[in-house]
Amino acid sequence: MKKTLDSSGKRIVISRTDSIGDVMLTLPVVAWLKENYPDCHVTFLCRNYTEAIVRCYKGVDDVLLLETIEALPTVHRAAFIESKRFDTIIHVFPRKELAQLFKKAKVENRIGTSHRTFHLLTCNIRPSFSRKRSPLHEAQLNFELLRPLGITELPSFEQLNEWCGRFAVPETALPDFIESHLSGHSVLLHPKSQGSAREWPMERYAQLAETLAAQGTTVFFTGTEKEGQLFREQLPVNERIVDTTGKLSIEQLLTLINRSDALVACSTGPLHLAGFLGKCAIGLFSPRTPIHPGRWKPLGKHASTIVNDPNCPTCKSKKPCDCIAEIPVSRVLEALNDCGS
Repeated sequence: MKKTLDSSGKRIVISRTDSIGDVMLTLPVVAWLKENYPDCHVTFLCRNYTEAIVRCYKGVDDVLLLETIEALPTVHRAAFIESKRFDTIIHVFPRKELAQLFKKAKVENRIGTSHRTFHLLTCNIRPSFSRKRSPLHEAQLNFELLRPLGITELPSFEQLNEWCGRFAVPETALPDFIESHLSGHSVLLHPKSQGSAREWPMERYAQLAETLAAQGTTVFFTGTEKEGQLFREQLPVNERIVDTTGKLSIEQLLTLINRSDALVACSTGPLHLAGFLGKCAIGLFSPRTPIHPGRWKPLGKHASTIVNDPNCPTCKSKKPCDCIAEIPVSRVLEALNDCGS
């Protein structure tokens, strides 16, 4: 029988240094640790662009930025980590250089999937599981790394949705041009994904925006400045349709999502933010493995997903397919109506 690590009073690092959606789906791990080891100290290792998001989650005691480590001279990095007196590192997102660093810093328990060759030399605890072949959701798969800490059953979606309630954002002042439109119902449309997902066509978003605006709903388009440049000229001209692309900090985006009623997007970070905040979060997906909603759907009690055809034969054959483009606007409108937005 494998020995279970005792993490009472321990200083634990959760390393997730990739994108917003991946970070969001890792945060419930913090909740489990705090419920099972209330006196443990949890540090979340992330990138600077997700720091404000991580700090919104109850149970995160400290944030360590990858950029802080990288700014140090290489010869000083291990000593810096050693000074933190960490007992355990959980490499949720495997990075070879970090795995090597935490070993060099002599962190006692170094947990990482056995499916990374470099972990053979850097991690002394290597749970064996496959993300690629698993039917489980990404958030559930993250908990496989907690088996050495005593978890015996992966959490249900009901439990994961409960843990979403630990996410609370502080109020941040919004630009005047946005504040003046925040009255009545409002829906956020986030058309792009920075290439991380299959995307619904912009003309569909434009049609959805026009329909919602005609019904008296204010529509905010969100995204980075670079993303806005890709679709800004396609936005309908309507006083109820507001372009915020490139105008919001991450803190302001969180506030805007929190003060709106719904968000529609493909599989991307803001969709997961809306789900955690209890909003009507509607995700538009391809049924293709491994990008299907069974793996990446948003968490949250009012989150839902739409695929055009769950049994799309082209997707099943692994041939190129863009069936997400065939999702009709009427289905998205129906989903918005079903959750009261």
